[in-house]
Amino acid sequence: MKKAAAYVLTVLLAGLALVLGAPVASAHGGPIKLEVAGDGADNVNVLVTYKKDGHPVTEIVHASLTAISADGRSFGPVPLRSASEGQNLYRSAEPLPSGEWRVTVTATEPSKAKATVKVKSGVVAAAPAIAAGPSPDQATAPAQNPAPAQKEAAAVTTAADDEGGMGTPLKIGIIALAALVALAAWIGFSRRHNRMGARR
Repeated sequence: MKKAAAYVLTVLLAGLALVLGAPVASAHGGPIKLEVAGDGADNVNVLVTYKKDGHPVTEIVHASLTAISADGRSFGPVPLRSASEGQNLYRSAEPLPSGEWRVTVTATEPSKAKATVKVKSGVVAAAPAIAAGPSPDQATAPAQNPAPAQKEAAAVTTAADDEGGMGTPLKIGIIALAALVALAAWIGFSRRHNRMGARR
């Protein structure tokens, strides 16, 4: 009975080591790719992925933005900040002044990368035309700001993304710990049962 319990315990511990070690083994690394684009207004979006597999970079990215306008003005360097819409989406910490710019984003961590694109800043995309014209009441009413609803949706998305980062390994660890406790209880009860049988 002792050998069987030892084998079961060994298998469970090996399985636990494999399960908890899997997130470390699946961690990404290597060169990154920067996809730079204007946001349609006065900022720049940078999407950071791994070159090898295209997966999002979940590590902290250290990057900065510099820009030179068509008329010779310069802007930056400005650090990039993580955007609330996605784990691997970054934005410049300061808005880009109006005009046409040649934007260069340089990343130093988790690996070095550089991307340069042309961006037109200060151009706000027009709202889509409505088939039926607005009613007279709507024509005189000021436009409502949809930003609070967008911020709330982004916060919900970010909360869901945050849960996935460390939530899965934690849940697996809790399940494995519960299995080990159950195994220890089973071994304890079987030993007690064997002792009780030996006394009779």
